[in-house]
Amino acid sequence: MRKAKAKMYFIITFLSVISGFLFHFRRIQNEYFSLSAQISATQNHRRDTVRFICHKNNITGTPWRLKHSVARQIYVEHTHKFVYCEVPKAGCSNWKRIILLLNSSLGLTAGELNHSIVHESRLLKRLSSYSPTQQVELLNNYTTVMFARDPLERLVSAYRDKFLHDDEYYYSKTVANNIKKKVRKNGNSTERVSFEEFVRFIVSENPHYRDIHWMPMLELCNPCNIHYDIVGKFETITQDAAYVLRSIRAPKHLKYPDIKHHSNDSRTNDLISKNYFRSLPKELFQKLINVYRLDFSMFEYNPYNYK
Repeated sequence: MRKAKAKMYFIITFLSVISGFLFHFRRIQNEYFSLSAQISATQNHRRDTVRFICHKNNITGTPWRLKHSVARQIYVEHTHKFVYCEVPKAGCSNWKRIILLLNSSLGLTAGELNHSIVHESRLLKRLSSYSPTQQVELLNNYTTVMFARDPLERLVSAYRDKFLHDDEYYYSKTVANNIKKKVRKNGNSTERVSFEEFVRFIVSENPHYRDIHWMPMLELCNPCNIHYDIVGKFETITQDAAYVLRSIRAPKHLKYPDIKHHSNDSRTNDLISKNYFRSLPKELFQKLINVYRLDFSMFEYNPYNYK
């Protein structure tokens, strides 16, 4: 009798454990599918918004005649059939690290890939290095990805990164001197370019020669003619990057790194950005908004959050 009771107790305990495991598994499974459905809905909404703004402003065309400047912004990784459009100041350095890490022959970790390697490695293949026919084939058959960022926050990030650090010699000296000559009465003065001077330069410069670090995202990645499979956002980069890596079937251990070029600086955010825009004259702010007006609409950002 005791053996029978012990056996029955064991069976009940075993079934209880199994039941608890199955309940926990189903809960995790439901959460996973719920999150997947949410991400899928978000991506559909972002793509639909891009298409709507493109049609509304009559700026759709064909990728058969892709501009060389756009093709240069796009990187191709063949092993995982991954195509990424670089938007500077929207996590692009770390995405280049990802592309290099996807190359198993490199044998380095994300932390070992310094700034110069990330931007100068010959292992990074641009779409512009392929023929027009090959470009279209790659865009049609690979997973295409771009990341957007609030245009005004991206602008502040570019200013802080390029003009407040002397190691960025080309920008802090060459470009800065060019800005001084255009916006100052005394172009030979040695003071750093102020943020207001930077903005005055942007609203008056020839858009055809605009630097990629503050060029509108529409012009950089041409989302009206290249229909990106995934439109990520810098503001949700952890979640969006994980979705990209799952989509291209990257190694499970590979995570999007959080590495900054100027590690001692706080990362540019909305609070820091508001401090920069608070002092801008209203008229100048309106002109700046007009430069990025399609970016605001296309990627759903509100410029008036900063004033």
